[in-house]
Amino acid sequence: MARIAYDGRDAAAFEAARHIADEGLAAWREAVTRHLDLGRHTRLLDLGAGTGMWAKAFTTWYDTVEVIAVEPSAAMRSRCVHPQMLAGDAANIPLADDHVDAAWLSTVIHHVPDLAAAARELRRVVRPGGPVLIRSAFAGRHQAITLFRFFPEAVRVLDTYPSLDDVGAAFTTAGFTVAAVEQIPQITAPSLREVAADLRREAHTPLQLIEDEEYAAGLARLHRAAEVEHGPVIDALDLLVLR
Repeated sequence: MARIAYDGRDAAAFEAARHIADEGLAAWREAVTRHLDLGRHTRLLDLGAGTGMWAKAFTTWYDTVEVIAVEPSAAMRSRCVHPQMLAGDAANIPLADDHVDAAWLSTVIHHVPDLAAAARELRRVVRPGGPVLIRSAFAGRHQAITLFRFFPEAVRVLDTYPSLDDVGAAFTTAGFTVAAVEQIPQITAPSLREVAADLRREAHTPLQLIEDEEYAAGLARLHRAAEVEHGPVIDALDLLVLR
C-alpha cells in the first residue's frame, strides 16, 4: 500500500498545491530532453501520474511524445484531464510487453511497497534500452528542498524513503543499469509568501506523517520567514536515470 491513500481531500490538495508553473520547470525540460530518446513517435509511460501535471507538461513540450498515464488512486484520476489515463500501479502496469519507449516516475517511488516488483514490471513494459526517469526526494538528500528548512521534523519521514542506492540496486537486479544521477533545480513558487499562502498539509506526504504540533511549529516558522524573505523559491530534486 502507498504511504498515503490519496482520497478526495488529498487529491484536491495535491492539485491545488503541488502543480508547478511551466516556467518553473525549464531545467526539468532540459534534463528530460537530454535523456529521453525523442524520435518520430515516442511513447512515454507516466507512472503514478497523479492529477496529470507532468502528462500535460510532456504533451506541451514535445509534439512527438504520446503520454500514457497510469495512476492507482481513483480520486487522482478523476482530477486528471489527460485523455490516456489508466488505473494501475507499479506492480501492475496495464500495458503489453515493450509497449513504451520510456517511463517517468515523479515523487512516487516512496509510495511503492515492493521496489523489486516495480523494477521487474518496468523492465517488462519499457523497450530494451529505453530510459526510466525517476524524479524524487531520496532518503538523506533533503538539503536542497525548502520544505525541510521549516519542517525539520519531516526529515525523519524522508529518511524512511528509499535511498538512491536502494532504488539503483532493485533496478539493477531487474536488468537496468544506472545511467545518471543529477540534481535538477526548479522554481517552486514566485515567493516564500506564496508558498505560505498555498501550503496544504494533505499535499505533502512528509507533512502528513509528522505530529500536529510539529506541523504547527513549522507553519509558524514559514509564515515568519515569508514576511521578511523575498525572491523566488528554488528547490532541487534528484533525477535518477536507468536504462
